[in-house]
Amino acid sequence: MAAHHAPRLPQARRWLEQAGATLDPHLPIAVALSGGADSTALLLALAERHPRIEAWHVDHGWHADSAAQAAWLARRCRRWGIPLRTVRLCSLPPTNREAAARQARYAAFAGMAAQSGIDRLALAHQRDDQAETVCLRLLQGAGVRGCTAMRPVRRRDGLILLRPLLAQPAAELRRALRARAIDWLEDPSNHDLTLRRNRIRHRLFPAIDRATEPGYATALFLRWQRQAARLQRAIERQAEAIPLRREPDGASVSWRQWRAAARPIRAAVLQRLAQAVCGAGVCLGRRHIRQIEAWRAEGGRGGLDLSRSRLIHAGDRLILRLKGGMEATR
Repeated sequence: MAAHHAPRLPQARRWLEQAGATLDPHLPIAVALSGGADSTALLLALAERHPRIEAWHVDHGWHADSAAQAAWLARRCRRWGIPLRTVRLCSLPPTNREAAARQARYAAFAGMAAQSGIDRLALAHQRDDQAETVCLRLLQGAGVRGCTAMRPVRRRDGLILLRPLLAQPAAELRRALRARAIDWLEDPSNHDLTLRRNRIRHRLFPAIDRATEPGYATALFLRWQRQAARLQRAIERQAEAIPLRREPDGASVSWRQWRAAARPIRAAVLQRLAQAVCGAGVCLGRRHIRQIEAWRAEGGRGGLDLSRSRLIHAGDRLILRLKGGMEATR
C-alpha cells in the first residue's frame, strides 16, 4: 500500500458504507480536489482505504490568489503523501461562465485520466448540493429526468464519475474537519451572487427556511429528487421494453412502437439511441427533443439533422446515425 500520511476522519467509514459498493478499494481512484471543505473531507475519507489515490486540481484562474492556492494544495498533498496533478485553465468567456468552466474542467480531468491511467474520479458533491441542483433544474424548466439531478455513478468523457457524499450534509463534513483541526480553502466565487446557484444557496433557501422551519428547503427539494428518480426508473423500464437494434452505422428501434409510446417514454428511447450511437454520457437536449417531437407530429418524413447525428424514418425503423466521419465511443 502507498504510504499516506493523511489525517483520519472517524466518520469516513460510515460515509463510504452509505455510498454502497461503487468504491472498490482495489481499484485506483482520483479525487477532484478544489481545496474546499467537501473535497478535502472526501480525499481524507478515500485515502484511508485506497492504496492508489491521486488528487486532481483544476485552477480556473478566477481570482488573483488561485495560483497561490494551487501551490498550497501541492504542499498539503506532499505532506499527506498523496500525488497531486494540477491543470490551469486558459481564459474563460465572460458569459455563461459556469457552463464553460464545467466543460473545460471535465476536459482537463479527461487529460489527467489519460496521463495517469485512472478512469474513476470521485466528486465531492454532497446533500446540500443535490438539493440546490434540483431547485436549479426546476427553475430551468427541467422535466422528470432533469430533476433526478446528480447520480451516484455516471460516465462522462471516458471517466467513471463517483459521488460518495450525496447522502452527507455539508455541515457534517465541516464538523468532521474542525474536530481534527483541518482547515480548507474558501472559494470567493461561492459568494458571487451573479451566479444563480449562489442566489439559491444564500437567498432562496434561507428565505424558505425562515418561512417554514430550518432545513425545510433542502428536505423539500430532496423529496422531489427521490420522487423524480422513482418516476424516471419507471419510464426507463418502459423504454427498455422497446428493443434497440444495432445497425452497421448506428442504432434503431421500431417506429411504430416508438411513435405510439407516451412522450416521456419516447424521450427516454431517444436518449438510449443517442448513447448507443454517440457514446455513454451523451444526452440530447430539450431543443433536440422538441425538434424530434415536431418532426414526429408531421409523420417523420425524410430525416432530421441533430448536432452530431441524423435521425431517419425508414420503413418501420427509427434509425439514428452518426454524421459522416464521426465514430462512437462504445
